[in-house]
Amino acid sequence: MATLSGPRAAAAGLASGRPPRALLLVLCASMLIDALEVSVVLPALPEAARHLGLSLWGAQWVMSGFALGFAALLLLGPRLTARYGARRPYLWALLVFAAASVAGGTTGSAAVLVATRVVKGACAALTAPTGLAIIAGVYPEGAPRRRAVTVYSLFGAAGFTSGILLSGALTSASWRWTLLFPAPVALVLLLVAARQIPREAGRTGGSLRGTADFRGLLGNSALVRSAVGAACLNGGFLGLLLLTVFGLQDGRGWSPWATALGLLPACAPLALSAPFAGRLIARAGPQRLIAAGALTAAAAYAYQLMPWHGRDYPGVLPSLVLVGAAFVLSFTALNVQATSAMSAAERPVAVPLYQTGVQAGAALALVLTAELRTAARAGWAPYALLTGVGAAGLLVALAGLRPAVPDDREDPA
Repeated sequence: MATLSGPRAAAAGLASGRPPRALLLVLCASMLIDALEVSVVLPALPEAARHLGLSLWGAQWVMSGFALGFAALLLLGPRLTARYGARRPYLWALLVFAAASVAGGTTGSAAVLVATRVVKGACAALTAPTGLAIIAGVYPEGAPRRRAVTVYSLFGAAGFTSGILLSGALTSASWRWTLLFPAPVALVLLLVAARQIPREAGRTGGSLRGTADFRGLLGNSALVRSAVGAACLNGGFLGLLLLTVFGLQDGRGWSPWATALGLLPACAPLALSAPFAGRLIARAGPQRLIAAGALTAAAAYAYQLMPWHGRDYPGVLPSLVLVGAAFVLSFTALNVQATSAMSAAERPVAVPLYQTGVQAGAALALVLTAELRTAARAGWAPYALLTGVGAAGLLVALAGLRPAVPDDREDPA
């Protein structure tokens, strides 16, 4: 009997009601490559800044440029998917992403480097939201969707941690390798995606008619809380890591590899605990976990304002541990709360809106943190900013603990 392979096999799996595992892995690749790309530059930033003559303010654009590119093309993604399906934009985005990685890793111009980061962020805007949207649409509400979102989150956590370690190891040879490394990863994902994404996946006839608009989504309190909470969590986290990296390397003379190991308390806990996040959410509920995570994150930043410690590693370690715990508690819970707040008609617009919150928080926090760090050198001002970001996230999370108004909408999925 003949067997199916490639996109036809994936389509057959969807039709049977049992999405193939390989398809889930392809969808998770958007989260993996996004997280890897953010973290892989962190330990390499001081070295790259010295070679390119950049200040901390200039170096942070290597990170925030990715987030800005993501936000800039985010609204175009659903329209391309509606017209061409998910397959074609996804594959082209991975190919351009690989080319931009090569260009960024070989250039001697800071402006070109930042430009390639913007391009790579734009490519991620075509791939990353698609993963979460398809998961929410293919997997039914309840345990199946929680498991799928947990796997999706695990790839993000593992990608971020792997990127930190790879950057520390590769920067020992050259900071350029940290920028070149994502190219072969993207090409491998391109080959797998070409076989697993059905040819007609995501096609809706060339328009987004019948989907919710942004004005309507702003009335969805759970979705807005999730987006703002994710922005505060992600922005404060990356701001703290940026300060820590430059403090350890420029201020204490740490090597990139030692710096990468020093950051593990902030990122490794999520990678280790993500497989169990679904059970935790089912037992405690996403709202409680989000509030607990926001409180822990705010405490992590406020600790740096205390007068009894310095800016050496023992002084920053408690904050790294606390912010790692905050991600364990609330990272997956935010994803679950966001996807559960969407109807099937809202997802093509709502998922990019949620992802915008994550990226916008990172870009804004990085820019402001670098500006205050440059102006105040090693003072307390950037940590006061991060504490304010954490407090804002906590207030939003506490609002989610109030009794919800009954919602008569039904999710067709």
